[in-house]
Amino acid sequence: MNLFIDTNVFLSFFHLSNDDLEEIHKLAVLIDKGDVTLWLTEQVKDEFKRNRESKISDAVKKLKEQKSKPQFPQICKDYEEYPQIRELQKDFDKKISSLIKKVNDDVAARTLKADQKIDELFQKAKLIETTQELVDKARLRMDVRNPPGKDGSLGDAINWEALLESVADDEKLYLVADDKDYYSVLDDSKLKDFLSDEWQETKNEEVQFYRRLSQFFKEHYPDIKLASELEKELAIRALVNSGNFASTHSAISKLEKYAEFNKSQANELAQICFTNDQVGWILSDQDVYDFYKVLLDNHGEILEEELKNKLIEKLKEAEPEEDDA
Repeated sequence: MNLFIDTNVFLSFFHLSNDDLEEIHKLAVLIDKGDVTLWLTEQVKDEFKRNRESKISDAVKKLKEQKSKPQFPQICKDYEEYPQIRELQKDFDKKISSLIKKVNDDVAARTLKADQKIDELFQKAKLIETTQELVDKARLRMDVRNPPGKDGSLGDAINWEALLESVADDEKLYLVADDKDYYSVLDDSKLKDFLSDEWQETKNEEVQFYRRLSQFFKEHYPDIKLASELEKELAIRALVNSGNFASTHSAISKLEKYAEFNKSQANELAQICFTNDQVGWILSDQDVYDFYKVLLDNHGEILEEELKNKLIEKLKEAEPEEDDA
C-alpha cells in the first residue's frame, strides 16, 4: 500500500486537529509490518522543518488566549458565588501558565510527542530526494498551469512529479492532503480530476484521496482504535496467511505476548488450526501447542462450542511427548 502524506497534515499534529497522535503510531506499526510504504519527499521534509516553528507559535498563542477574563457587574459581588468564581479563575490561570511553560520547554528541547512521533515516521519512510530533473519537471508543470501547485511555488508540483517517478506502475496511491491544490472544487473530498486522470494514464491505477489521516484508518482499519490493537490484528493476519513452518513460528512468537483476545479474535485463532495446514501440521511443536493450550484455558468460555470441542480434541492428539531425559 503506497501512502503519501502532505506537509500540512504533518503540521496539523502541532495545532488544533481532529487527528490524534495515535494515528501516527498506528501508521508506524503498519510500516514496520510491511503493510504500508510511506513515501516521503525531501520537499515535504524541508517544508515541515521550515513551518514547524510558526505552526507551534500559532498553537501556543491560541493556548494563551484560553486564560480566563470574565467580566462581572457590580451587582454580582454581593453573592457568595463571586469569591468562589474568582478563586477558580486564579487557579485556572495558574494551571494554564504552568502548561504553557511546559509546552515551551518541550518545544525548545524538541521533545514534544508530536516531534518524536513524526521523527519516527520520517525515519521509517522511503525518502525521495529532490533532484534537478524533478525541479525542471515541476517548473514545466507550473509554466503550463497544470495542478498541483500555486503560482510561484513549486513544492506541490515537485511532490507530485516525485510520486509519478517513484511509485511503481500498476500500483494504487493513497494520498492524504488537506490542500486545495489537490482536492476538487466541485467536491473537496475527491482528488482533482486532472490529477486522477494523469495517475490513471501514467500508472494504470487510481489514487485514493483523503483529507485526514483518520479517514484513511476509518476506511481501511475501522475497528482499530489503538496501535497495540493494530499490532495484534496484524499478528493474527500473519498467522492466517503463514505459508511455511518458519512464518508460523514467527507469528506465534508475536502473538504470545498478548494476554487478551476479544471473542472474534479468539475464535479466528482457534479456526486457523483447521483452515491453515501449516499451523495444524506443527501443532505438536512446543511453542505452537503452548500458545493454543493457553488460548483454550484463558478464552475457552468465549469460543463457539463446536469449535472449542474440536480444538480440545486436536490438542489432545497433538500433545507433545514428554522428554524422558
